[in-house]
Amino acid sequence: MIKSILLTVDGSAYTEFVLKYGIDFSRCFQAHLRVLTVVDIRFFEWAVAIGVEGFAPIIPSTTYQEESQRLLNEKADRLLERAGEVLRKAGQKFDLIKESGSPVEVICEKSRLSDMIVMGARGEFERWSDKMLGATLEAVTRLSIKPVFIVRRDYRPIKKILLAYDGSMNSNRALPWAGYFAEHFQAPLTIVNVNDSPEEAQSILKEAGDYLQAYPISTIETIHKEGDQPERIVETCKEVAADMIIMGSYGHSRIRETILGSTTVQVMRKSSVPILMVK
Repeated sequence: MIKSILLTVDGSAYTEFVLKYGIDFSRCFQAHLRVLTVVDIRFFEWAVAIGVEGFAPIIPSTTYQEESQRLLNEKADRLLERAGEVLRKAGQKFDLIKESGSPVEVICEKSRLSDMIVMGARGEFERWSDKMLGATLEAVTRLSIKPVFIVRRDYRPIKKILLAYDGSMNSNRALPWAGYFAEHFQAPLTIVNVNDSPEEAQSILKEAGDYLQAYPISTIETIHKEGDQPERIVETCKEVAADMIIMGSYGHSRIRETILGSTTVQVMRKSSVPILMVK
């Protein structure tokens, strides 16, 4: 299921942990790593557009643009060189990829040749933003057709897994990924359903449990909780000491998602452990 993994690196504090998890996944799944960094050219395109159409036209000089792009390319080269050193030292097989363009568009395009994307929860400019997730990450999780593993500024071996399962179509797509990860990492699996109806919750949990019985998983535990879905999922993760959360992407209600943010997005913002988001 996982034979090619795309690691996105940008020089932020998350890059170290993206590489560490990439090494773990490569060893566990016998997968090839593809390390991608994107030289973001949007600033130059934006500056030129503002210069032409703005109230006070200011067009960056050609020399300034060329020098800035040269520095960004050198930075990207050094970043890939360091990433290559880390992976070679770990004995991994990998490709190094540098592209120019919009990070979201490039990541989604390059992910077409991979089975999973590994990204940091925030980017290199996190100290200048009060958002809890990076804009690039949120866009990639919405647009990419591949699962995204979201890394925190921390590393912990995957020894226990939490699956958030609500019975929806996207949630159902997460079942084989939960079984695959639990089997290959030899990790106990806990399934949580947040539902105000105990009868419905038990039916949904039984469905997930019946499916996962086909996988050689040491322990499968089911938990039912009532209340706010994101809060209960994050709470359960802490209670069972899970090292990662697996869940399907986004919720049922587009109206609620627009106003409050989907369950998936809220869990991504509140969780302190990595999340595998499946679409």
